[in-house]
Amino acid sequence: MRVSASTVSLTVADVDASRDFFLAHLGYQVAMADDGFCSLTREDAGVDIVLLRKGTEVLPAEQRDQEAGGLIVALTVSGLAAEETRLRAAGAPITMPMREEPWGERLFQLTDPNGVVVQLVEWAVPDSGTDRSEGAVVRVVAPSADDVTVSPNATMTRLAAPSRGSAELSTWKVAMDAGATGPEHSISREQVWTVTAGALEVTCDGRTEKVLAGQSVILPPALVRRIHAPERAEAYVAMRSGGVASVPGTEGDRELPWAR
Repeated sequence: MRVSASTVSLTVADVDASRDFFLAHLGYQVAMADDGFCSLTREDAGVDIVLLRKGTEVLPAEQRDQEAGGLIVALTVSGLAAEETRLRAAGAPITMPMREEPWGERLFQLTDPNGVVVQLVEWAVPDSGTDRSEGAVVRVVAPSADDVTVSPNATMTRLAAPSRGSAELSTWKVAMDAGATGPEHSISREQVWTVTAGALEVTCDGRTEKVLAGQSVILPPALVRRIHAPERAEAYVAMRSGGVASVPGTEGDRELPWAR
């Protein structure tokens, strides 16, 4: 058997909605279209996509009322962090934020108007035996106004992050005014906070530790913590890329914009 081309066929309720999603956000082009049917392609993708309207008589009777579900259209890309930034700026429906799996896969997901899940993937760790220095580039980055996030309790300045060329780590500076207290939350990644000015009081898992300038505190993942500044303080934070926050009593995860 010789395979000359590959196509995945998706049965959806609204062909036009899925077509517009793939064209607007993922760079596909229409190769062929008719009522209730659309074939999408892009030159650098190994698989074309066909959209069929639910109920179309082209399908066998037992398949006509089925819709695409429980599957993921996975696209391996380069420059994943830049793609996420571009898609967020375009208002694309990102339904799973960027994360990194233990086996070295970095990914995030979008969901189209018909519930089709598209996963963009980039391998963060080279294959075994690959020379890690091959093709490596030394980067010097400096924060700009776009890297500053101001919340009611603190100011975060992004330093290194996937969107700025870092493959594995996110680092940022935190500044808190005297008396400021952050909300209770947990983070999916371990964090290391190094206080460079003032002091912080960190309550985690029922214990409160005072961290003075020149000291570091290691915060394990998934434990609820709260950070208070008894005096004006600054700290630098380091974390593996892909960490997200959770707030007790609320559903879903929240991204850390300064760590993207």
